[in-house]
Amino acid sequence: MRLVFEDGRTTQLGYCYNVLPGETVDALIDQVRRICGPVRERLGVDRLGVGLWIARPAATELIDDSRRRRELADTLDRHGLYCFTLNGFPYGGFHAPSVKERVLEPTWADAARLDYTVDLATILAELLPDDVEVGSISTVPLGPADMDRDAARIALARAADAFDEIVARTGKHIELAIEPEPGACFERAAALADFLDGRPGLGVCLDCCHAAVVDEDPAQAFAAMSDAGVRCAKIQISSALVAMHPGREAARLAALDEPRFLHQVRSARGGAMDLPEALATLDRGTPWRIHFHVPVHRDGIAGFATTHASIAPVFAAALAAPGPLPHLEVETYTWSVLPGTERADTDDILVDGIARELTWTIGQLTALGARPT
Repeated sequence: MRLVFEDGRTTQLGYCYNVLPGETVDALIDQVRRICGPVRERLGVDRLGVGLWIARPAATELIDDSRRRRELADTLDRHGLYCFTLNGFPYGGFHAPSVKERVLEPTWADAARLDYTVDLATILAELLPDDVEVGSISTVPLGPADMDRDAARIALARAADAFDEIVARTGKHIELAIEPEPGACFERAAALADFLDGRPGLGVCLDCCHAAVVDEDPAQAFAAMSDAGVRCAKIQISSALVAMHPGREAARLAALDEPRFLHQVRSARGGAMDLPEALATLDRGTPWRIHFHVPVHRDGIAGFATTHASIAPVFAAALAAPGPLPHLEVETYTWSVLPGTERADTDDILVDGIARELTWTIGQLTALGARPT
């Protein structure tokens, strides 16, 4: 969905479909028909942007077969959809029984990460419709905290060079958006912007949930990006859980401990890389901010508070910054592991939940002067 703001700047809004597990082209096409199209219909709009997750196996299929690329593009078009951004963070197996720290693999010190990302850029350049000038791809914050940053810097420069070749060949601009995450090599946008040092084509993906967990002020983050000459290429609209009284909520916190995803925890007195570690070691005297993506329209869920009130200040900071606006992508990939009755157990519940998130987000942006077109 294209949004126009009062100052004339425009951006794209869509939903990130890493919420769905398929890793083949057939699975992608099926989810477009089964989930993405019905979400657009539920919203009652003629055309809606999507952010696809194209895992390594599907990317290989698409790179090797131009007919499959056309089939995916045609399926999107038939359902009133268009792809303007890709989530290139998970390489594969994102919905395996246990993912945890492996979501950061391969790192940007591994040639496989570079090859995968360049393939995604090649695919996205072909999927971008004529009326969308720029595409974006979010990616891992290099890797774990102790990784080789020098090797990653070299690989990122090669990715930027490859993206330059793509624009020269196709006329399509693709931006790489590196996404800080709690406990990773970069967990704050400001530090990442300083590392990127203004290299064209390399930007930041600011995930609202991640920023809330590490308590990064959005105005300061955008100021740091501006000072470093680094663009925020994408905002992932997401919300974290907050345990206001973790000492009294220990039993309910333990019930959130599911085996698939990392749920990093931060408080005013420290942090932990996952919820079980926090329950065993972290002080329970101050509120915990928990990396557990929850539906963005909810101010509370399963008896916990959320950080959804911190999303509007991110939008405001983006609007106050100079230059083109970031892409906007709602990202709640945890619908299948939400606690108890909050879980989306059927396609219809999932479609309804995604539509509610997008409706709430459109309302927040409209209040800031956006006009959907």
